[in-house]
Amino acid sequence: MNTTPRTALVTGASRGIGAAIARRLAADGFTVVVNYAGAADEADSLVAQIEQAGGRAVAAQADVSDPAAVARMFDGAQAAFGGVDVLVNNAGIMRLATLAESDDALFDSQIAINLKGTFNTLREASRRLRDGGRIVNLSSSVVGLTPPTYAVYAATKAAVESMTQILSKELRGRNITVNAVAPGPTATRLFLDGKPQDVIDRLAKQAPLERLGQPEDIAATVAFLAGPDGAWINGQVLRANGGIV
Repeated sequence: MNTTPRTALVTGASRGIGAAIARRLAADGFTVVVNYAGAADEADSLVAQIEQAGGRAVAAQADVSDPAAVARMFDGAQAAFGGVDVLVNNAGIMRLATLAESDDALFDSQIAINLKGTFNTLREASRRLRDGGRIVNLSSSVVGLTPPTYAVYAATKAAVESMTQILSKELRGRNITVNAVAPGPTATRLFLDGKPQDVIDRLAKQAPLERLGQPEDIAATVAFLAGPDGAWINGQVLRANGGIV
């Protein structure tokens, strides 16, 4: 990657892991496109925080499950910054139930955002990302843990891992790396909401490092893959989970 200004597009970046990734990449010198679906106030607040810290960021509304909205978001980045150098696919939802109790809405919503949303952004990036760029998809360590009630969610993330590995080969000749980061239990609203404290404590002790991950742990892993030190990592899934699996 060269020394000219670089642009990173982070989906689902208004809160949680996505916001931590946006902050870290801004600190590393990227202009950050903070994508959000509906949380405009949180996205605008994050942009203000980044700019107050000396970085540069803009908010961009788009539902990643809508291919036309994704194309418009890339159009906007192209017009404003000349293109995108790094795509981080962080947008996702998690709805849990046993297979027997999973209704069509649970299935369809996770397929639409976690899988189709990632497909939509990968398709645009494969056509538009500047040569020498980086793509980092967010998977999940539940693909390896396979806990009950996670079947649909884990299936979407397993599919993301497959697309990661295949796209890394399809982009041969453009010096673009494509990798995935698979967080374990991480202290975000998505993970913590609805869980009793004893369950949270038990999950925190499962990894050998005996704590929950923090959004900044995942952001550091993404930053490694997005930066010059990650240039030789391609087509891989990095499990950022403290050794839980």
